[in-house]
Amino acid sequence: MSAAIFAMTSILRTVEFLALSVWLGSDVFLSFVVAPGVFRVLAPNRDQAGAVVGFSLTRMHLGGIALGVAFLFVRLVRTRNLGSLVTPAALCVVLMIALTAISQYTVSAKMAVLRAQMGSIQATGADSPLLAEFSRLHSISVSLESGVLLAGIAAMYLTVRELTAG
Repeated sequence: MSAAIFAMTSILRTVEFLALSVWLGSDVFLSFVVAPGVFRVLAPNRDQAGAVVGFSLTRMHLGGIALGVAFLFVRLVRTRNLGSLVTPAALCVVLMIALTAISQYTVSAKMAVLRAQMGSIQATGADSPLLAEFSRLHSISVSLESGVLLAGIAAMYLTVRELTAG
């Protein structure tokens, strides 16, 4: 392998790792730092806290989808082989994109409608069917985000394994 090809391959692999790392890092940071912190700091107003987390989650989802597409595109450019898009690492990234899209465009969208119908989640009675549905969707959202995180960890491991095997 010539020095130029080796350098280009190294740069493209770096971009793959960077895309995956930024996505995983943002997911971990939002889930374990931002969301709990916002709800603690804005404890008297859970509606505001939810709005901040919802805003942040939307941005993270859109960024994650873009980073996933970038990962797959760069992998394709690096390998010049469509088969590289069906490796275990790439399939984990496809799963991450799918789970994120479902969360953003289905679950979060339904939660936003319920939030608007309730006016205030904090002021909605515990026996409200709207609040019950919101809570159910929130649980699904957390499960989807957990799936994205686990698939991302698997993708990172598999990408590292490809590097050490190849």
